[in-house]
Amino acid sequence: MRKIININKEWLFSKGKFLPDDIKTASFEQVDVPHTWNAHDGADGGNDYFRGVCTYIKQLGKIERKDNESVFVEFKAVSSVCTVMLNGKTLGEHKGGYSTFRFEITEYLNDVNTLVVYADNSPRRDVYPQRADFTFYGGIYRDVNIIITDKTHFELLYCGGCGVKVTPNTDGRIEIESYVSNGDGKSVIYEIYSAEKALVASGKAAVVSGEAKATLDIDGVHLWNGVEDPYLYTLVCKLDNDEVCVRFGVRDFCVDAKNGAMLNGKPYNLIGCARHQDREGVGCALTEEQHREDMDMIREMGATTLRLAHYQHDDAIYDIADEYGIIVWAEIPYISEHMDEAEENTLSQMKELIVQNYNHPCIVCWGLSNEITVVGGVTKECYLNHKRLNDLCHKLDKTRYTTMANLFMLETDSPLVTLPDIRSYNLYYGWYVGEKEENDAWFDEFHKKYPDVTIGLSEFGADANPQYQAERPAKGDYTETYQALYHEHMLKMRASRPWIWAMHVWNMFDFAADGRDEGGKKGQNQKGLVTFDRKTKKDAFYVYKAYLSKEPFVHICGRRFVERTGEKTKIKVYSNLENVALFIDGKPFEEKNGEHVFEFEVPMTGEHVIRAESGVLFDEINIKKVLTPNESYVCESKMAVTNWFEESDKIDERCFSIRDKIKDIKAHPVAGMIYAKMMEEAMKHIGDVAKNVQIPKEMQEKLDQMTLEANLKMAGHVVKPEMVKALNETLQKIKKNNGEREK
Repeated sequence: MRKIININKEWLFSKGKFLPDDIKTASFEQVDVPHTWNAHDGADGGNDYFRGVCTYIKQLGKIERKDNESVFVEFKAVSSVCTVMLNGKTLGEHKGGYSTFRFEITEYLNDVNTLVVYADNSPRRDVYPQRADFTFYGGIYRDVNIIITDKTHFELLYCGGCGVKVTPNTDGRIEIESYVSNGDGKSVIYEIYSAEKALVASGKAAVVSGEAKATLDIDGVHLWNGVEDPYLYTLVCKLDNDEVCVRFGVRDFCVDAKNGAMLNGKPYNLIGCARHQDREGVGCALTEEQHREDMDMIREMGATTLRLAHYQHDDAIYDIADEYGIIVWAEIPYISEHMDEAEENTLSQMKELIVQNYNHPCIVCWGLSNEITVVGGVTKECYLNHKRLNDLCHKLDKTRYTTMANLFMLETDSPLVTLPDIRSYNLYYGWYVGEKEENDAWFDEFHKKYPDVTIGLSEFGADANPQYQAERPAKGDYTETYQALYHEHMLKMRASRPWIWAMHVWNMFDFAADGRDEGGKKGQNQKGLVTFDRKTKKDAFYVYKAYLSKEPFVHICGRRFVERTGEKTKIKVYSNLENVALFIDGKPFEEKNGEHVFEFEVPMTGEHVIRAESGVLFDEINIKKVLTPNESYVCESKMAVTNWFEESDKIDERCFSIRDKIKDIKAHPVAGMIYAKMMEEAMKHIGDVAKNVQIPKEMQEKLDQMTLEANLKMAGHVVKPEMVKALNETLQKIKKNNGEREK
């Protein structure tokens, strides 16, 4: 039968491109895979992590095989371009850092065998991704195996798939296609087993021109019903001395403009998160145990859906999602900018994604791209390539939807937006632009304008460093407090709009973005509900648990907000129970009925133990009254504008200031000129991506309705406080009535 030999241990690694003969002179170290060379420099800030070619060498020794057997080397993923050599012979090249690929090595084997892998994550125009807000790790960061099979075997070289395709129907009819190498004239035996390991259907089919097809029927089929009942069958495919086992689920999934998502004919509440596959200290080289730990936290939160961004994830994640009943959006790394040179690469990565993951019941849609119009906007070439991708998805898979995550600035009637089956947008009102209430207005306007079109929220979020706390949280302050308040609003917004087919929090975990330097941490995007090291669940995690989870719990917010200055303080409790009682220093204080969010105003006189109870469940925190605010709770590099102008007497309302709306400043000849000059200077300090962003007229009009102060907050660390102060002083010299400068 088929043998799978794992070869993760004892590789030699060095930065640079070397041959085995260079081992004596080059600087090699011994590593085990999964491995990435960017585990640390990819998340320490500066956008200077190593991107280039590195060499991995593995001494295989002799591989025992019979004359009628074939041997393959399997890589679960190498980022991002990989060239493989065995005994000096080039086996091939693979472009794309997130999918499985294999090479046959039978004819190149010797008594002693040396495998050389060149992994390259260099910037290049023919492979995605190359421009995005996350670290492009390099390395052999998933498992490597040697596979020994009979000459007649289920196909291993077609797009990294398993050679078997299962299409279930809810009437119990199971369509099976299998692809066989060197098997014409032979037969494939199929057996379907229930989750209880009982044989429920069987049959066989002859192999003709490399294919065998059969349809089996399951009486009284048991449906895969999401988190409530993720029932799985196992298909065993037998062929002489080869065998493949495939798990599958039987379900029906659809969406409509009125009810949103429907699973097996019933409305299904799709609220969850997106996930990147990295972790502090290990980069993208996660173990299966770490993948499961991530999924356990996602399940604990009560999520029903998971967007696997922005690329194909490890096989383990799709398997666990099948087991847990979590519905998945799967996508390729076609992101930020359309590159003509990489069109074929988008097609090959999509083909691998679908072929390798077709059998997973958790997956309901294929994502074509993410914010692809950030650089360059909508071009003819961009549109046509999306059409090719859309057509490819429907050719390879007639059972699932296509979708894409659109940049919030992209017009809702753009041909690109209307191309896939399902529309979704990334909206950041309440963080990068506008106020959180504008999310409500955006969806209401869309639903009114397009009542028959399904719409989803593919990204939304706010950065939070758990160190930062606030009694009066505000957009842009990076506090754990504001992030929780923001997500409270978003969940409340979604609750009254069930027609939003899915919403995915950006992001479940903080992740590496080496170009970032904000919110008190370098090299991280901190929009996660859980920290990069997985050690801290931020308060916002628990508001989702309150809305989504059926596991009873009580959580008091602000446990890291110990020192407080007010005579009174707000205590907020998240729970999925109906009644919460608050105790101060062991004495009953107040009891409230409600749902999800419970707020109490508590007097502060010294050090206090705050306890929340609901039945036998409880949570406790310690707080204390202080005279001086704890400066460590405030982000020094929060979005641009410090409190230069808190006192109203510092602003002469007869003259312009940063508190005026941008449209009014731009309309004034002198103030408008100063604003234009400021924008010109700001553009010198931002990255190439932002410089090339095209802002649609509709979005620009919304931005112009904001005050200049709010606009400057969006600019983050690009705009320094001293620049803001100088700008305000200049504007204060310009009278609003005639445009003349005061002497």
